[in-house]
Amino acid sequence: MGWMKKRTARQIDYQALAGFRYEIRRYLRFGQQAARAAGIDAQQYQALLAIKGLPRSEKATVGALAEQMQIEHHSAVELSGRLERHGWIRRARSRADRREVLLHLTPRGERLLENLSLLHRRELRSAGPRLIEALGAAIHRRIVVAD
Repeated sequence: MGWMKKRTARQIDYQALAGFRYEIRRYLRFGQQAARAAGIDAQQYQALLAIKGLPRSEKATVGALAEQMQIEHHSAVELSGRLERHGWIRRARSRADRREVLLHLTPRGERLLENLSLLHRRELRSAGPRLIEALGAAIHRRIVVAD
């Protein structure tokens, strides 16, 4: 039996990893429900937040939105089009580089984002300790996979 390698026990805390994913999903579900109640879908809220939350040194372009949302460029183009049709943003070509499309929140988009962000912050104050505890359990436990 020399060809068989002796395997050591896998020490993975699946319960801690599952617990962390559960707490993330609870928070994300809250976000989806809050957005829906405000008349916007969760992805659109996330896009408004991504645009507003960019560092001042970074231009709010379709490319930056795609990166922040971790979506393809063409998907960011479609998403920004939907946001514009709802009146939450306006798109404009950059004067410096006509290839760039800049994204700006409208006053209506600013109000919507502020209201939803206040709800999300309130929920984070409630869910935050559970998220922190679950994250701590997931990263502080030793995870060893050895052959």
